Amino acid sequence: MQKESIRKADDFIKNEKQYHLGFLPIEKSNPKTAFLDREFAESTAKGVQRLLEVDQDLVKLARQELTGDRFALLANAMYQAMKTGHKIVFSGCGATGRLSILLESIYRKFFLQNPEQSNSQSSPADKVFSIMTGGDYALIRSVEFFEDYQQFGRKQVRDLNVTTDDVLVAITGTGETSSILGTVMEAAEREAQVFLIICVAREIPEKNLERCRQAFSHQNVTVIDMPCGAMAISGSTRMQSTTLEMLIAGVALETALARYCGKEIEQPIAYAEEFAELLTTLGNEQNLRTIADYIEFEEEIYTNKGFVTYFADEFLLDVLTDTTERSPTFSLPPFRKITETGLSQSCAFVKNPCFGTHDAWLHCLARKMRCLEWTHDDYISLNAGSLIGNGLPMISGSELTKFEIGFEKAQRREENEESVAVLVGFSDTLPVAEFTKATCGYNRKTMLLIGNDRVADGFIIRWQAPVSPLNLMQHLAVKLLLNIISTGTMVRMGRVTGNWMTYLDVSNKKLLDRGIRIIADQCGLDYRNAAIELFTSIEEVKLSPSKNESQSPVQYTIKKLKGNTR
Repeated sequence: MQKESIRKADDFIKNEKQYHLGFLPIEKSNPKTAFLDREFAESTAKGVQRLLEVDQDLVKLARQELTGDRFALLANAMYQAMKTGHKIVFSGCGATGRLSILLESIYRKFFLQNPEQSNSQSSPADKVFSIMTGGDYALIRSVEFFEDYQQFGRKQVRDLNVTTDDVLVAITGTGETSSILGTVMEAAEREAQVFLIICVAREIPEKNLERCRQAFSHQNVTVIDMPCGAMAISGSTRMQSTTLEMLIAGVALETALARYCGKEIEQPIAYAEEFAELLTTLGNEQNLRTIADYIEFEEEIYTNKGFVTYFADEFLLDVLTDTTERSPTFSLPPFRKITETGLSQSCAFVKNPCFGTHDAWLHCLARKMRCLEWTHDDYISLNAGSLIGNGLPMISGSELTKFEIGFEKAQRREENEESVAVLVGFSDTLPVAEFTKATCGYNRKTMLLIGNDRVADGFIIRWQAPVSPLNLMQHLAVKLLLNIISTGTMVRMGRVTGNWMTYLDVSNKKLLDRGIRIIADQCGLDYRNAAIELFTSIEEVKLSPSKNESQSPVQYTIKKLKGNTR
């Protein structure tokens, strides 16, 4: 095994340099949160305050970008596409892929709820799309290694028939994700208007990676680079990076939509101030205590081997995004299909109390599912034969519907005495009656709410959301709140060391590199020896899988090496 690990490590070091990303600031350790684990152990409220402090650093960037020429160009391109009937396509992978689906969904729902706003026989809602690496299936479970294939992104663009004067908005925190750059190159070559939103200074990936140089330099590509520095949890772009990208892309879409509908809305600078006000409000004494109390409440449930089942209606996609991302970030059991009876239950799950699973998916996405139904010949033609050695990836629409996110009973979750049902949303639009009916089998229930209305029971975050066409700030508030809760809970449960995600799941080449760097940092090794240790651990974990949860080879390696040095 040792010889094979050395071979794999040397091969990765020599032949996969395009995935060695330690030079990116976004991948480094944030000095503000260097002792985050200790701060949460000392005081949950102090830990929450530290996370919000890192979010506050985004306000200045938001103010600069929302008043700049690049933002104006992006918003105008979206408006022109709406006016002329061309497509707007959002593209992303992982956290940014889920963001892309969310932006499409809230835009489509606007026209479903306001049909009178269509200025033509063909609703503009049908002209907005999202490309998620791995398709819609990846919304709920990571699709391993798909992001490493630029040709996959190219095919997804071809499948949507992106053409001249369409607009593609590609979103990637690091600026280097191969599948996303594939969408950029294919759309640009098809003469679409392409915007690439990244959270590092463009010259850094451009200098180091050939695939970035090709994409960034294309005449049809406008790069919107917003260097936001290191994440609160090192490398976890689901946090500050995706928050900033959600704000910029979302404001552009909302601004274009308001203009299309002939409505006046506040100037873009107001969004930055609303964002600043939201962060300040989340950090006030009352809300800080409430968030901390909820983190400790959820921690207690998991410590006692219980489960959390979140229930949501309009914000189900937002909740689904955060809970899905907990699995690869902290090596938690992923969401389970109804057919996977032998798989461990996920710590958290998401359901809609108002619909059965089929209709819940339609309501959540505001469209039919868009999963990848690729054939054996498709993968061969895409030079991805290695992915189908054990059969086609099970990522079709029929597989996605096996995740029961509707009001159907979840017997094993309900029967656990320590399980709890949590209704999530805004206090003025809650499906309380539906929640009560759908959760009659749960012993414990509560609510996690944002708003100012009084409710009988629950954790209430006091904040008055501004009204806007897409309710963008509401969705941003839910994202920020759940990011803080999931991160804080996992930090308190020991799944973060300092600010490193040491329970990382190494499901693609970028994460392999990150895992190697974490091991090197934590165990005092050079890159090569850390790589050898990681590849050895990957095989050892396969030979002795845990019955209760997915083991992180990174954490396994750290424990093994530190144990040997005592």
